[in-house]
Amino acid sequence: MITWAYRFRLRQYMKASLWIVPLLGLVLGVALAEAASSAENVSWLPKTWDYSASTATSVLSSVVGSMIALLGFVVTIGVLVIQQATGTLSPRYMRLWYRDRLQKAVLATFTGTFAFAYTLLRSIEADSVPNLGVTLAGAAVSLSLLLLLIYLNRFTHNLRPVAIADIVGRQGERVLHQAASRLRAVLLPDGSLPPAGQVVGIRAERGGVIQAVDAAGMVALAARHNCVLVLGASVGDFVPPGGTLVEVRGGTSVPDPRRVMGLVALGVERTIEQDPAFALRILVDIAIRALSPAVNDPTTAVQVLNHISSFLYAVGRVGVHSQYVLADDQGRPRLVLPARPWASYVELAVTEIRDYGATSVQVCRRLRALLEGLLAALPLQCEPSLRAQLTLLDEAVGRTFTDPLRRVNARTADSQGIGGLPTHPAPAGLPPHDDSGS
Repeated sequence: MITWAYRFRLRQYMKASLWIVPLLGLVLGVALAEAASSAENVSWLPKTWDYSASTATSVLSSVVGSMIALLGFVVTIGVLVIQQATGTLSPRYMRLWYRDRLQKAVLATFTGTFAFAYTLLRSIEADSVPNLGVTLAGAAVSLSLLLLLIYLNRFTHNLRPVAIADIVGRQGERVLHQAASRLRAVLLPDGSLPPAGQVVGIRAERGGVIQAVDAAGMVALAARHNCVLVLGASVGDFVPPGGTLVEVRGGTSVPDPRRVMGLVALGVERTIEQDPAFALRILVDIAIRALSPAVNDPTTAVQVLNHISSFLYAVGRVGVHSQYVLADDQGRPRLVLPARPWASYVELAVTEIRDYGATSVQVCRRLRALLEGLLAALPLQCEPSLRAQLTLLDEAVGRTFTDPLRRVNARTADSQGIGGLPTHPAPAGLPPHDDSGS
């Protein structure tokens, strides 16, 4: 039986694969070459499209050779991207880079043009030349070169750490908003979960990271058995072999463990589909790589903190819980999904950057501006975690900067790290602005 988890992993493989789309281009190129050969006898072709057999052979042979060379060139670029991503960025970013549609379109165009020209070569005879096909091959080469230039322009600009941070941050925010809108319709208030009753644990046969969960399928399955399913870990957590994956609480019968396992996708690494914190993990990785002694680039870390600030603002505005209780059509609780609370997002975003950047005045000033800006912009329920991180930042600055003047400088909030207009927190008697009702 093909389960939801299997279909999810198959979709993930197809999205990350670099050979499926080029293979389709290869097949399409052969089909178009056959169609072009069959259209040679039509009368609407202009006389300027006539070629001699030797000219057509030379053109198509050149096209075949050039497409193979361009394919090798793109592969070389891919190797360089992998080296840069694993060396100066984050290896986790590679999972997103594999999915780039433009890259697959370029490879498909090259393989399609190669197959098109190669297929036409066999139809050339002394008294029969595929004039339409030769002209279309020239147009395909022009299209390939145009896509190659767009590809080079895009990756030249998008391989900068700040550009990657923007891409990753936007993807994380999109996943966050999608999850919030999907869960809001079936989310029950806290305290609505009935007593546990009889509990049966369903264990994972093999270990893996929880990549995604079919929440709707699990709610429907729990409704059929009149029970409550509790996921043992949140999306993004690693479940060891034999670990409890799902708890079945109460109910008239116990669901088939294979059916339950088929609704939870396990894999070797995290994905961003249902795990917006994975985007934040990549942003932090890029920032701390820039803060390593081998790179020593605090300005890049400060620029990444700009996108981390935007992501945390989105998390705070959406609102997150430590768990989500989902209901069926009758409003009965059926599924409990553990999740990351707001404090976990803030800790993930700030802790490592503070630890590795505590010796940089620039990073300390930008971190303070980030925390104070979120204090002023987010609802009051977000305040305790932000205040706690400000306290930890003060302690780190106090340990690192023993000179009073330098300590005061490092404790000044600056949205540019160094060089911007210093910002100051609100007076002690004034609480942060609360716009939760807007």
